Amino acid sequence: MASQTVTMPRVYEERGLLAWLTTVDHKRIGILYILGAGFFALIGGLEALLIRTQLAAPNNQVLVGEAYNQVLTMHGTTMVFLVVMPVLAGLGNYVIPLMIGARDMAYPRLNAFGVWMFLLGGLFLNLSFLLGGAPDAGWFGYAPLTVKTFSRGTGIDFWILGLQLLGISSITSSINFVSTILLLRAPGLSLNRLPLFAWTTLVTAFLILFAMPSISAALFLLFLDRHLGTHFFNPAAGGDPLLWQHLFWFFGHPEVYIMILPAMGIVSEILPVFSRKPLFGYTAVAYSSVAIGFIGFTVWAHHMFAVGLPDVVNAFFSAASMLVAVPTAIKVFNWIATIWGGAVRYQTPFLFAAAFVALFVIGGLSGLFLAAVPVDWQVTDTYFVVAHFHYTLFGGSMFAIVAGIYYWFPKITGRFLDERLGRWHFALQFIGFNMAFFPMHFLGLAGMPRRIYTYAPGLGWEGLNLLATVGAFILALGFVVFFVNVVRSLAVGTPAPADPWDGHTLEWLTSSPPPPYNFAHIPVVRSRRPVWDLKYTGNPHARPVVEIIEGDNRKEGEDAPEEPIHLPAPSIWPLVIAAGLTLFALGLVTHWIFAPFGVLLFALGIARWATQPLFPEAPGGH
Repeated sequence: MASQTVTMPRVYEERGLLAWLTTVDHKRIGILYILGAGFFALIGGLEALLIRTQLAAPNNQVLVGEAYNQVLTMHGTTMVFLVVMPVLAGLGNYVIPLMIGARDMAYPRLNAFGVWMFLLGGLFLNLSFLLGGAPDAGWFGYAPLTVKTFSRGTGIDFWILGLQLLGISSITSSINFVSTILLLRAPGLSLNRLPLFAWTTLVTAFLILFAMPSISAALFLLFLDRHLGTHFFNPAAGGDPLLWQHLFWFFGHPEVYIMILPAMGIVSEILPVFSRKPLFGYTAVAYSSVAIGFIGFTVWAHHMFAVGLPDVVNAFFSAASMLVAVPTAIKVFNWIATIWGGAVRYQTPFLFAAAFVALFVIGGLSGLFLAAVPVDWQVTDTYFVVAHFHYTLFGGSMFAIVAGIYYWFPKITGRFLDERLGRWHFALQFIGFNMAFFPMHFLGLAGMPRRIYTYAPGLGWEGLNLLATVGAFILALGFVVFFVNVVRSLAVGTPAPADPWDGHTLEWLTSSPPPPYNFAHIPVVRSRRPVWDLKYTGNPHARPVVEIIEGDNRKEGEDAPEEPIHLPAPSIWPLVIAAGLTLFALGLVTHWIFAPFGVLLFALGIARWATQPLFPEAPGGH
């Protein structure tokens, strides 16, 4: 091959704190999302252990009254808005541009603004513990508990504005995912060849864009009720507390699918690789994701069966709730068919992905019980519901997230997580989870209400509550093992090659970790498993083509980036704008003096963002 002249791309690989504060690289932003979610998971996990310690025995005094309500509210809010959603956004940010053959997200600065809005919004929300008390009305903020009469402190105001800040982050992230997946795919990567993780993330992004305005409007109206004398949710003045429930759950139930659909996409990527088979029923799995997204907007009032809606309304939402089980079951049967007859490798990513399928089925079956109105009347607001949503969102989303971290950790860091520690982590997490949450089904059937901080002896709840608390601590021990595994692997883990799992999708074409520009040459896609086909289809060599390319016989210029490659320059202004909005929110809740400084920061950031070129001219005019 003749020698070729190549101009290297203009890339920015600064190191140190400033590099992370100014980054617009989708890979670093993905890592920031994941690390931030991990930090808030630690807080949410400690809150969960406090709750379970208080409920381990009757008449405990570990966490009582208002303190219990604050911790309970912040646990739910943290795990939904600060852990599950952002860690999925982080994995999507890192992996999806690689999966679709793109060099970055469509809007790099907007992407950076989203992650800083998430991090500062999460810190703002938790700042409530130090400034007058955290919110204490439940993570769903039911009116009229949240009006000024019943919540006189600033906790609910922190909750309102914190969720608004986090909503801005979610919307900017969703705009980026939709634009990136629809517009920046590699040549030949049509929608019917799109990796399933990208498919589910695309549907999720649309769900956020359509659902988030509902809760944003509800939060805005609640803020007016609390501070400007309106009465949208105050029944004593002609308002309607059910209006809050409709607005909240119109977001809240699609939110369930916002958290579970990307998890389903992760599992759809892992199971075929470790079964050494193509995914069974790719088209059905992809289209069922779209169906879940559509039906998810028609089931919100099944959270309201006990509020006195007309029977015909209850019947409609009951039927819709059962209907959503159909596309979900399609996925489950296709996952099982993928594993069936495969040359399965029982490594840690596969174990967590397979556990996801089993545990999510349990959660889905209990959901069918709740979809039947007479059954729901009996068990609503009991621990049966707590068991149901933890089996779907922890047994579902969190097991899939951990599977994805074990799967993509070598790609992100260039090192494997330890397999032995990974199996210990899996055993502890699986056993602890089921010990903690399966007994809650029986507690609910025995009449134990949700959101109580104590109970009297002799009700038959003592043994199951103690078992659940022991399970919670075993579950926590599993995550301690996981943390040790991550730290140890970053320090002395086995180096990972570009394609450690013999993968199917485009991210396994790049080095581990990938270069700043992702791909030296944008790949051309000709099938749903482009990397697998490159390695094995029509390959006359005994080894995969990727291994041959990585050998010493690489042809001159083969790994050189093609021209032109333009990567955006770092920018501090997304962080400045996010800081300005957070400071303005702090002024609305604590002291007005912060608000004008927030406005000034915001205005400065917007002005500099608008005037700073995204692609500065290279030295010498290139």
